[in-house]
Amino acid sequence: MKRISLLSFFALVLFVVALASNAMLYSEADVDKAAVEALIEGAYINGAFNDLDTETMRAGFHPVFKIHGVRDDALGEYPIDDWIASIDKKKAAPDFDPADQKWDHKFVFVDVTGNAAVAKIELFKDSKHVYTDYLSLLKFGDGWLITDKVYFRHGDT
Repeated sequence: MKRISLLSFFALVLFVVALASNAMLYSEADVDKAAVEALIEGAYINGAFNDLDTETMRAGFHPVFKIHGVRDDALGEYPIDDWIASIDKKKAAPDFDPADQKWDHKFVFVDVTGNAAVAKIELFKDSKHVYTDYLSLLKFGDGWLITDKVYFRHGDT
């Protein structure tokens, strides 16, 4: 059996202490922020834009979710069921090309306080800045759900 030198032993102890200290630096808010970002990536960016995966959308959006926007100086609402129906219709069209669905995005910020979160996301199509979206999320017993969206559309695309 090999003997561990005193120096190696102390190095190992120091390494374990550093790992434990680093683990304590991550708060519950950091874990929630990572969960919110993962949900947005999956259900929103990929589900609603890149993959048009309506099952993933249903899993990540609350059933009362609505998009709110201003059109002709009036508040418009677009419920999740209508959005999903329009995606299903788009995918069923004979000229639908899944390769045309590539969107890029950037998280501007994600802020979490307790069971509430908000995220600002910029969406790009063909390198053009198309949308700035603000998503509201709430944490329920089994995790985070996207509950609302307001947005700004940049120029004509």
